[in-house]
Amino acid sequence: MPVAIIVDDEPNLASYLQDKLATVWPDLQLAGIAHNAAQARVLIEQHQPDIIFLDIQMPGESGLELAKSLPDTVRAVFVTAFDEYAVEAFQQAAVDYLLKPVSEERLRQTVERLQRSMSPDRDALMHLLEGLRKPEPNYLRWIRAGLDETTQLVSIHDVVFFQAGQKYTSVFTRDREHLVRTSITELVGQLDPEAFWQIHRGTIVQVAQVAKARRDLRGRYALTLRDRPETLRCSLSYAHLFRKM
Repeated sequence: MPVAIIVDDEPNLASYLQDKLATVWPDLQLAGIAHNAAQARVLIEQHQPDIIFLDIQMPGESGLELAKSLPDTVRAVFVTAFDEYAVEAFQQAAVDYLLKPVSEERLRQTVERLQRSMSPDRDALMHLLEGLRKPEPNYLRWIRAGLDETTQLVSIHDVVFFQAGQKYTSVFTRDREHLVRTSITELVGQLDPEAFWQIHRGTIVQVAQVAKARRDLRGRYALTLRDRPETLRCSLSYAHLFRKM
């Protein structure tokens, strides 16, 4: 439930606005009425309002001066008998600028504007929720290749394809073959699926390295690579990847 305060040095006009707000926005919780800036600061400190309906010309500190010190979370609506302050009011990020006496219809428009400004941006909220549900994946960037006491770091961008062997997995770059103990199944879960496709239960290829994909009569694809002489076979289970290309 949104919380508001009214700041007006004229008690009758403040009570009039209070009654109108009760009619057009019954869910609004009015936390209090202040008749000057000093009283308003006390109410703001006590109630942390979402909205302040604020007169401009008051004894002592003006409503415009008070608005400059409001927390960013407070939405200000200026209610005044003078129209010459409108530009300066909106420079203070006012949601609206009402002229006294405020009609019920005009106040309804202000309430609708306030309600829109207080509603969360659905697209932004859904994007945030998606981010919370799906943290940014930490895909593999380097391959630690080699056996026994010799280890070499291979950039994932240099890998043309992975091929499963009997005991190890071969990592083929443009000019070398490296060996790792990581299985194809484990690698699939660590690689960016946009950059690497599994095309066979024992083969993963970097998509950017596929120069041609030729289909035979049974619907299987033979892949020609850009930086390696081998031709890779794509099993029927993964043929759909190339039908989309």
